[in-house]
Amino acid sequence: MKKITFALMALLAFSFSLKAQQYVSTVPSNRNVILEEFTGRNCTWCPSGHVIANQIMANNPGRAWAINVHAGGFSPTTFPNLNNPASQAICSGFGVSSFPTGVVNRSTASAIGRDQWTNQANNQLNQASECNIAGMAIINPDTRIATITVEVYYTGNSAVDENYLTVAMLQDSILGSQTGMNDNPAQVIGNQYCHMHVLRDIINTSVWGDPISPTTQGTLITRTFEYAIPESIGNPNGVEVDIDNIFFLAWVSERFQGTPTRPILTGCELDMVQGSNEPIYPSVTSITQNGTTCTHTKDIEVSIQNIGTETLNSMTIVAELNGETYTTEWEGELPTFGVQKLVMPMEVPFGTYPVVVTVTEANGVSQSHSGTGSITCLEWEDLEIEGDEEELRIDLMQDKFGNHITWEVTASDGTLLGSGGPYNMLAAGSGTQLHIEYVTVPVNECVKFTINDQMGNGICCSYGHGYYLVKDSHGNVIFGDEDDGEFGATASHLISVKGQQTNVEVGETEVFNVDYNHAEFMSSLTYDGYPDEVGFVCQKVTSPDPIIVHGILNEFKKILGMTDELEPSSIYMVRAYAIVNGQTFYGSESTFQTETVGVGELENSLKLYPNPTANVLNIEGEGLTSVEVYNTVGQRIMAQEVNGNKAQVNTESLNNGMYFIRILANDGSVLNRTFSVAR
Repeated sequence: MKKITFALMALLAFSFSLKAQQYVSTVPSNRNVILEEFTGRNCTWCPSGHVIANQIMANNPGRAWAINVHAGGFSPTTFPNLNNPASQAICSGFGVSSFPTGVVNRSTASAIGRDQWTNQANNQLNQASECNIAGMAIINPDTRIATITVEVYYTGNSAVDENYLTVAMLQDSILGSQTGMNDNPAQVIGNQYCHMHVLRDIINTSVWGDPISPTTQGTLITRTFEYAIPESIGNPNGVEVDIDNIFFLAWVSERFQGTPTRPILTGCELDMVQGSNEPIYPSVTSITQNGTTCTHTKDIEVSIQNIGTETLNSMTIVAELNGETYTTEWEGELPTFGVQKLVMPMEVPFGTYPVVVTVTEANGVSQSHSGTGSITCLEWEDLEIEGDEEELRIDLMQDKFGNHITWEVTASDGTLLGSGGPYNMLAAGSGTQLHIEYVTVPVNECVKFTINDQMGNGICCSYGHGYYLVKDSHGNVIFGDEDDGEFGATASHLISVKGQQTNVEVGETEVFNVDYNHAEFMSSLTYDGYPDEVGFVCQKVTSPDPIIVHGILNEFKKILGMTDELEPSSIYMVRAYAIVNGQTFYGSESTFQTETVGVGELENSLKLYPNPTANVLNIEGEGLTSVEVYNTVGQRIMAQEVNGNKAQVNTESLNNGMYFIRILANDGSVLNRTFSVAR
């Protein structure tokens, strides 16, 4: 789904006022293809038709689209009921009586068999089109109103004086039953079929489209529709219309006297964005887990789209996981329809847990826009090896249905290290066959082994007693069980591949010669060899972004470094690091504060007491405006406005330990101090 900026939309709107096209090209081109595929969930051979249609789209990206039209006797009304009046009308209009069949650009009077689709599509793609078509659908997620603009530009003359413009809404990723789904394993998830590009509705007054004219060369036609997206379509057993999985196709067709609208001259998929009339609206569009780690520290990647009318310059994002709260502050420039991706690390116990991410503040205004996802921490097995790599051996005893089994081994960044399957299906009613596979994995990696069974019942039981074992190069079993091949649809395991333990110790960092933007660091290193890299990680407590200071190692095994990238009147945390054989070792953390610049009366008058405190921290200073409290990992945990020379911070809810406080005055002064809570 393409994104455009608000500024670009304004420019396009200005262009429109001058009768120029916003979206459509004026350059002559060949026809695009709309394949209407008549199908049904009880149709045995329909999945093989889906494979052909998918291949046509894959061979012609951006030029060919399939529409799965569920109608007729093979399309039941049990859940998920994918029937609708538009599908039934189109099916009846072409007199469809067998499935799967289809029409390619409605270039034939009746539906044709799946074996003819590819040739017919290629024939259409090689013909010059009389017109081009393009447009945009803007969806308000609150009202579910889609504002759809479609443009048609005629690069030639149509054979008839009046054409028809049709806009269809399709939906992907609808899970449900499907007879014969093994013929299309790419769309099988567990024991369900993932129905794609399903026709849900035609938004026009007529299912055959709305008339447009004139149809002569050089004509630009613009049509705007407002369409209320239903919550559900289908009666009975309707299916939810998920606005994150819908898209719109538009096409232009001619009409032959006394027949349904045909042929289709060309078609397109409309660009689509979500938008709102509210000035500030940060929408959490996705929450995904990043990479694979053999630690409890996991990263989630949060995508936030600005669907308001104002540019976003700041956001506070709060993630809740297993009773813990993680906060990230973002500053920058995010225009309308822009997307900002943020990575939030968090500690995750073994298991799978829901995570809720909420934008609580944007541009200084309170918000409550949330999204949900999940995060998983698998248990891992430690494997210590000699050298730079290890060869794993996989013993896989398949059951009868080896054609249902696949596996893969991936690195922490998702790189595929090895894979296998599907295997052959055995002829007997039940049986087994052993496959031995080898995969080479690198040292200092967290590798993931995943095995899948298309039918969702593992490799066991009624069809043969199967299993899988993953072994090291010495034949030791890392995981797996010869007595247990029952894992359902999928199973995953992690292996932490480590080199032989290295004796490396990094000391605490000492800080010298600090001024308003400069500091020098020194730490000790205990290691017999010479490291790959040394340096320091320096981070302001109020910012998630670290400063990496590359260091040197002197003859006395001291790590030295300096930086001039610091900000005045700020508290920093710093720790030394050394990279040895690809592994990073850290020293303990030290805290320091840079000098202040131009803090005026605030610095001279500031008092914090009692420090340490038990329940209340008193603050006195000239012209206070606000105070903010941060914990030692840089998360803001408290903030309050002040108007005067005195303030009190209630510390009853804080645990014992050290905290940072940021104090602002009305003359622009900013001071950072530390205080402790002790009871």
